[in-house]
Amino acid sequence: MQCEIKSFGIYTRFDKKSKTLPRFLERTTTIPCKLDIEFGYVLHIKKGKGQKLDFVIDHPPFKDESGKISPPFDGEMYIDSNDYKFFLGDTIWPPIEDKTGEWTLTTKCQGKLLAQKTLTIVKEET
Repeated sequence: MQCEIKSFGIYTRFDKKSKTLPRFLERTTTIPCKLDIEFGYVLHIKKGKGQKLDFVIDHPPFKDESGKISPPFDGEMYIDSNDYKFFLGDTIWPPIEDKTGEWTLTTKCQGKLLAQKTLTIVKEET
């Protein structure tokens, strides 16, 4: 399997129900803390059809709806073609004040690290 990060930074809004990846807007590791800004990376994976990707988004400590510190977001998905593009990312939602800090995005396959990128969400200058 071959894997490379094709782009990282800021993207258009991602629709998880669509097969279309978000459109790349800006290459950066510093993301302004603005409501609904989409950030992450796109991986291009070749010769991996049928294999399982495991991903984790480790984020600054913020509370979930029940008032507890939210754990890292994680999940898995299967590669459905031998020329596969995968978006891993998130967006900023209210309250935005607790979303600043480092967000580390990690993708693995069979325990092997494929990609990892840390993006820093920063408070906007006023």
